[in-house]
Amino acid sequence: MIPQRGVDVRPAPVAVSLVDGLPEAFVASPGTVAFVRAFDDGFAPFATVLDHLPAYVDPRYAPDDLVRWVASWLAPAVAARRPAALLRAHLPDLVTSAVARGTLRGVAAAVRACTGCEPEVRDSGGTAWSRRPHGPMPGSARLHLDVGVRLLPDEPDPDDVLDLVRSVVDDVRPVHVPTTVHLLG
Repeated sequence: MIPQRGVDVRPAPVAVSLVDGLPEAFVASPGTVAFVRAFDDGFAPFATVLDHLPAYVDPRYAPDDLVRWVASWLAPAVAARRPAALLRAHLPDLVTSAVARGTLRGVAAAVRACTGCEPEVRDSGGTAWSRRPHGPMPGSARLHLDVGVRLLPDEPDPDDVLDLVRSVVDDVRPVHVPTTVHLLG
């Protein structure tokens, strides 16, 4: 036990001693065992971090600052302006929006990460196949992306969130497609 500023700070317990990995010939020597045990206290904090690494990687258990930091890699504007609890719940949506950038799925995931609600995303295009050439084309000739946004009822500043959604949609939408973002009732 090492007293520091009136608080007892105990060294991290050693889950697995380095002595356990020594060949039998070295374990017979008390000097060698004592020498190797001296490294256990120095190695224990690293082993503890490695043992608990999933707690840092899984957004359900990671500290708020780490969740915000990872979110800032994926969507800096969202990470800076939304609460940590919303980022934690929708970090997978931020990943999807980065991976599926330029698709309806990516746009919907980005809006979900901003608002916490499922959006209505419609586009003018589509894909189809035909057994014969010159078959009917899906969608309409005029390109357009329509994003309907729902907000949580207790949202403190709906205008700010709507501005954020517009900015994020501009980042993840197909660049050549005109877009309308509007609030759903």
